[in-house]
Amino acid sequence: MAMRMQPLLIGVDVSKAKLDICEAPGQPLRQLCNERSAIRAWLKALPGPACIAVEATNTFHLLLLEEAHRLEHTLYVIDGYRLNRYRESIGGRAKTDASDARLLRRYLEREQAELRPWSPPPKGYVCIQRLLHRRAVLVKSKVALEQSLRELPELNRSAKVLMRQLTRLDTLIQQRLRQALEQQGWLAELKRCQAIEGVGPLTGAALVMAFNRGPFKSSDAFIAFLGLDVRVRDSGQCRKRRKLTKKGDPELRRLLHLAAMRACHTPAWEAFYQRYLDRGLTKIQALVILARKLARIAFALLKNQTTYRTNALRETCLTT
Repeated sequence: MAMRMQPLLIGVDVSKAKLDICEAPGQPLRQLCNERSAIRAWLKALPGPACIAVEATNTFHLLLLEEAHRLEHTLYVIDGYRLNRYRESIGGRAKTDASDARLLRRYLEREQAELRPWSPPPKGYVCIQRLLHRRAVLVKSKVALEQSLRELPELNRSAKVLMRQLTRLDTLIQQRLRQALEQQGWLAELKRCQAIEGVGPLTGAALVMAFNRGPFKSSDAFIAFLGLDVRVRDSGQCRKRRKLTKKGDPELRRLLHLAAMRACHTPAWEAFYQRYLDRGLTKIQALVILARKLARIAFALLKNQTTYRTNALRETCLTT
């Protein structure tokens, strides 16, 4: 019987200009330019399929992910915060590119059974996410400019022209966003989400985009992907304050928070929102609960391909 080959475990620290690669403990590291040709040549020279752990680093790691996935290597994208805590837990004191590459390989070797392999998102996901993020930067910049130029009346005319241009650019981004949804065949899903009180075209697009990143086993997994799940830290009789993990895309959470702010003033959700205020929760806490509820409803609509019914809220428990 042929002996089963164990896959090669590799840790890769990625920066803008180069890759630091740890292929085996105790061996010198390999360095590559973060360029497609160099990455492709290295991957093709590997002796069979490998398991590669990469730390998420802005967008610098995406080129490696694309090439490695195309060549059928198994990829694991490790959260930087989690890796940093892992370093502290084993007594690591230094943080360099070389030590990070070794740490990634060690983490993969010991925790691989608990990790989920990376898979490429749909093409529409990347496009929509980029548009949502660019619009968020545009809106933030527009608000900052309005506030900054308000105290300079001599620039009022020029400021108005600039604001009109930024508004026009915002409109163009939203038009491109709808075109991207149409190209992916997601307009029907957007319509389902927009039927929910408080959910507009931008929040709806974000929910559709997030749902199609799946598959998700349950609504709990979807909530965790958004970073709206709660971190619990209890020990003995001590019950520490619950906080959101905030592991997902912050722009998705911001849009859901805005949707909750609109929904809490509608007849369908006013009682739900007030119920938590009466229990002593702050407005922000109540809005987070409402945002999570809206996300769960959107997940159910998209998963079951059903139509939203407002009256159904009166037939369900408000605490679910």
